Amino acid sequence: MPDLFSLIKKAKKRLDGVLNPTPLVYSPSFSKLSGMDVYLKLENLQKTGSFKARGAYNKIFSLTPEEKKRGVITASSGNHAQGVAWAATLLGIKSWVVMPETTPIIKRVATRSYGANIILHGMFFDEAHKRAKEIAAEKRLAFIHPFDDELVIAGQGTIGLEILKDLPGVTTIVVPIGGGGLISGIAAALKGIRRKVRVIGVTARASSCIESLKKGYPSAAKSASAIADGIAIKKIGDKTFPIIKRYVDDCIAVSEDSIAEAILKLMERKKLVTEGAGAITLAALMEGKIKGKSGKRERAVLILSGGNIDVTTLDRVIRLGLLKEGRVARFSALLKDVPGTLSGFTAEIAKLKSNILQIVHQRDAVDVPFGTARVDVIVEVEGFGHIKRIVNVLKKKGYRIVS
Repeated sequence: MPDLFSLIKKAKKRLDGVLNPTPLVYSPSFSKLSGMDVYLKLENLQKTGSFKARGAYNKIFSLTPEEKKRGVITASSGNHAQGVAWAATLLGIKSWVVMPETTPIIKRVATRSYGANIILHGMFFDEAHKRAKEIAAEKRLAFIHPFDDELVIAGQGTIGLEILKDLPGVTTIVVPIGGGGLISGIAAALKGIRRKVRVIGVTARASSCIESLKKGYPSAAKSASAIADGIAIKKIGDKTFPIIKRYVDDCIAVSEDSIAEAILKLMERKKLVTEGAGAITLAALMEGKIKGKSGKRERAVLILSGGNIDVTTLDRVIRLGLLKEGRVARFSALLKDVPGTLSGFTAEIAKLKSNILQIVHQRDAVDVPFGTARVDVIVEVEGFGHIKRIVNVLKKKGYRIVS
């Protein structure tokens, strides 16, 4: 591979005036939570809603005149698709994106709006990727890999240069890991200037990165994250893995529940919409897995890599996050099937300053004893202590809580 740091500096010059540097903002609340000075690098505010526009533009700009004339193709169901479509259109180049047939309509529409020709093929990414490579060979199109390409990696590395300019005293950078393009570029940029800066990668459970580091070679993951779909890559890149092995100080995994909670926290505390892959760095901080060194005040930057989350996923994630935080609770009770019992039951909940979000009254369920009715309730509460008080009061009032 050519000298990566040199490629990153060249990419920075290409991107100047095309992509604006994204904000780096200090977070008092997350700093208090962690005991470090925490900053957020807002790549969710980048063009197309993610960092992917950087690498896509750098790669497509670097093609030969003949390659540009023929056009480009890629396989993606998300951020990379939009990045390639936007960059190609900006440079006056035709683009094709092969997407799995299961890709949400909103992502197809967004990619098409940036100027790409959409081809739906297969049910899974691997099938779409294989078809894109076949079309690339048939039509002699330049294939733009989402992460395993030195020019794509170099484009993502410009984020590292921006951070060093805005926060020269940074001590730790926390980066999402999927295929490894983002963290490879950022780590190479940082270590090319300041070797002592810690670079920590964060991924979901059963990730390719962690498994590969254990084995010493790129290895496929057994499963992929549902919430952090932007980094749900089966296998880390052959080109990115050696860079990660050389420059990245640690790689950690977080739970799906923590990712959901992090998305919710970013919305409530910072008014930022992020996708699962974008919020995963905060999830690591919230799980206590990003720690400062003793005797030294750390300056940590969390990369929020993207904000392209569809509404249905966001709704599900918010509900999961509220449940995990104890802000929403579910329980069931058996009530006497006589007039006034249900109204008395709900009145007790109201007295305790809890809002009923949903209630289902079942008189004829097969598992409900004769003469009683089962009530399933979802309530909005202040926290776990609040729901405990509600349940205790209801029990004292004679209501039978069954779950």
